[in-house]
Amino acid sequence: MSMTGANVLTPREIVSELDRYIVGQHDAKRAVAIALRNRWRRQNVAPELRDEIAPKNILMIGPTGVGKTEIARRLAKLAQAPFIKVEASRYTEVGYVGRDVESIIRDLAEISVKMVREEERERVKAAAHEAAEERLLDILFPTRARRPAVVTAEGGVQADDDGTHRETREKLRRLLRDGHLDERDVEIEVSAQSMPMVEVFTPQGMEEMGFNMKDLLSQVMPKKTRQRTVKIPEALEILTQEEAARLVDMEAVAREAIHRAEQSGIVFIDEIDKIAGRESGHGPDVAREGVQRDLLPIVEGSTVNTKYGAVRTDHVLFVASGAFHISKPSDLIPEFQGRFPIRVELKPLAREEFIRILTEPENSLTRQYVALLETENVRLSFSEDAVAALAEIAAQINARSENIGARRLHTVLERLLEELSFNAPDMNDQAVNIDAAYVHERLDPILNNEDLSRYIL
Repeated sequence: MSMTGANVLTPREIVSELDRYIVGQHDAKRAVAIALRNRWRRQNVAPELRDEIAPKNILMIGPTGVGKTEIARRLAKLAQAPFIKVEASRYTEVGYVGRDVESIIRDLAEISVKMVREEERERVKAAAHEAAEERLLDILFPTRARRPAVVTAEGGVQADDDGTHRETREKLRRLLRDGHLDERDVEIEVSAQSMPMVEVFTPQGMEEMGFNMKDLLSQVMPKKTRQRTVKIPEALEILTQEEAARLVDMEAVAREAIHRAEQSGIVFIDEIDKIAGRESGHGPDVAREGVQRDLLPIVEGSTVNTKYGAVRTDHVLFVASGAFHISKPSDLIPEFQGRFPIRVELKPLAREEFIRILTEPENSLTRQYVALLETENVRLSFSEDAVAALAEIAAQINARSENIGARRLHTVLERLLEELSFNAPDMNDQAVNIDAAYVHERLDPILNNEDLSRYIL
């Protein structure tokens, strides 16, 4: 993450960006925006104080379907930093079958390495392309020719005592760049992935050990190459990737990736309420309090060994979220609660928010269905009263049964457009306007039957 002010968004800009996709929840957006900006602020503090500034971890509390996970998804795109989203319920206490929590940091390191490697490949892209072009020209017209040759109008090469080797090569280069050779096949030598025929069996939850052993064995095995016949554009792309891989210093990439993961890494832990709850009298719950105890040193600050080096988590930002339907934040162990000093409550969604969700975001559900049916040459449109009716029905069902927030809109819209989606291939070039009458005609029979609506909507 480049910590220059030119490409780091201000809190106001972050909130504005989140507003494009998420309706409401202003408090949560502000908290996340401030936390992101504080990453940049810390990097510009004097070195003697920088290490003393710990990130203020965030706990987002709110019912399902109000935007917690969506904030995480959009945050990943805005962060410009190593970012990983995990579900707390996937992990178990150390010593039991399942993934241990340290794998979160190992995965974060992998994401950081991939990010830095892609940046480095982009930086050397021009040099890699030139080197790949030279390799391709060597294949098409070897540098050591016994006699001078010329390029024919068809793109072939024939001997000609009057031409010079360099001129011929440059003519071939111009033909290559202008696309005149795109339809020609060429045989290139590519490196084959040399994987040892050894299967490493490891206990569940320790898959990383198996991957590391395979990586080690593949490095020991001799590198193999094989011949491939491909079109010239594909050959140029393959050779460019090979040259870029040669030009990238992976040791430097690993060092930079570890630094980024430590200084600007963000971990979003979803479903944190699933590990809330004290131990019962029937014995330890390996997916609850034990996981909290294992997460505690990582959130507090510890060192995790990865295959790229040790990663310190002292300055990694942790954002946790949970619905807390059954449990409550106070059910988390006190030490774990103390590591999340900023708490934000997300509000339940009602009819007014549903109307905005259906119309305002750039990726609103109505726009998605319009785009989907456009592929069948069906011009779909929604009237304002139809949107209001859909919002009202979704709100009614949420009030009557389980409140699943905005996810109810997916169910309602799918049921509304089921017949239309089925018949769309046979409705070539037709316009369909969805109004309130159509909505009530399709959904009222199910809505009025409470038993039926409980299972269908």
